[in-house]
Amino acid sequence: MKNIYLIGFMGTGKSSVGRLLAEDLGASYVDTDQMVIEKTGREITNIFEEDSEEDFRRLETEVLSEVVDKENLVVSTGGGIVVTMGNLEAMRQTGFVVTLIADANTILERISSDETCRPLLEVEEPFEEIKRLLFERASFYINAHHIVDTSDITPREAADCILEKLKEYNG
Repeated sequence: MKNIYLIGFMGTGKSSVGRLLAEDLGASYVDTDQMVIEKTGREITNIFEEDSEEDFRRLETEVLSEVVDKENLVVSTGGGIVVTMGNLEAMRQTGFVVTLIADANTILERISSDETCRPLLEVEEPFEEIKRLLFERASFYINAHHIVDTSDITPREAADCILEKLKEYNG
C-alpha cells in the first residue's frame, strides 16, 4: 500500500484520525512532529524558541524524506509541513494525501482544550492568527487528493470517509 498522508492545520484531527486509519488498514502509524522530537531529543517548542521556525521546517523536511522512501504508512504531519517547497509534491508522488480542515472556531476550541503546546499560537490574538495561517496555507491544503471537513464529525467518521475515498483511489 502506498502511504496515506494527513495534512492540515493543527487541531483538525490528524493524529486521532491517523491512528484509526492505521489500525483499520493494518498499516504503521507515524507522526512527523514526533519523529522530529525523537530525532533531536527536544520538544518542538524548544526548537522554535532556541533555534527558529526555519530550523524546525528543515528538520520536518528531513524526517519526511525518510518517510517517503517507505510504504504502508499512515503519516500525520505538522500543519505547516506543506509550506516548504517540495514537501507536498513528495507526499503526492508517494501516496494519497488527505487534507483535514475545520473552521477557525472549532480549531481554537480544540487546541484550547488540549495540553499540546502550539508555538505559532503563542500570540496576543490566537483566533486571528489561526485565520491568518489558514488563509496563508489554503493554497497548499487544497492540492490534496481529498479534503475532509472535521468541524462537525468525529475522528471515526473522518476515518470512514477517507477509507471510502481510498477505495475509489485504489480502483
